[in-house]
Amino acid sequence: MQKRKMRSVLILCALVLVIVTALLLFPYQRTSDQRKPDLYTGETVRYVSEHDEDGDGVDDQTDILNSALEYLASHPKYKSIYYAGGYPDDNHGVCTDVIAFGLLGAGYDLSVLVDEDRRENPDLYADEVIDSNIDFRRVRNLIIFFEGNAEKCTDDLNDINEWQGGDIVIYKNHIGLVSDRRNAKGIPYLIHHISPFQRYYEEDVLEKRNDLVGHYRFPG
Repeated sequence: MQKRKMRSVLILCALVLVIVTALLLFPYQRTSDQRKPDLYTGETVRYVSEHDEDGDGVDDQTDILNSALEYLASHPKYKSIYYAGGYPDDNHGVCTDVIAFGLLGAGYDLSVLVDEDRRENPDLYADEVIDSNIDFRRVRNLIIFFEGNAEKCTDDLNDINEWQGGDIVIYKNHIGLVSDRRNAKGIPYLIHHISPFQRYYEEDVLEKRNDLVGHYRFPG
């Protein structure tokens, strides 16, 4: 009886150890905004936009990037929820919100812009009920919007000067922002929000995906 009791205690301790280890290894909803170091030692020419939509003295390209980073500094948790006001207001979000808040901080309301574009070009968008509270948070709609309203940039990652911090990259079912920091090869990191298990918002993953739809610079 004593041996059986001891065995049960050992099994329980082992289970607790496994659970604690899992929590430490898998940062569920604890994504860090810690930035990656800029490892590229070569020369690049930083793009500066001619636009300053909100008139704050900061060009749009820089403003979009800084605003997205400021949004992620609030550590939004990954969860797809519908919001009556459009923009998440409870510290949750998805990949499209990184772009939406980045643009909002630069003076562009993506919910309004996508809604206007959908109404002006209904044939380009999916045949579904128009809802300005969610349309701008759907990747399939942003593919169409940026294709028609942004500057189309190269898909070639080797052309590193054409990949600039604040650029927008869209994948089949995901969207993110190009970082102003680069890996040792000069390829920028990606700033995005893809999972509740994501360790960092800024990751070296641009080379690892093969489903790129488009690379854009806004405004066009």
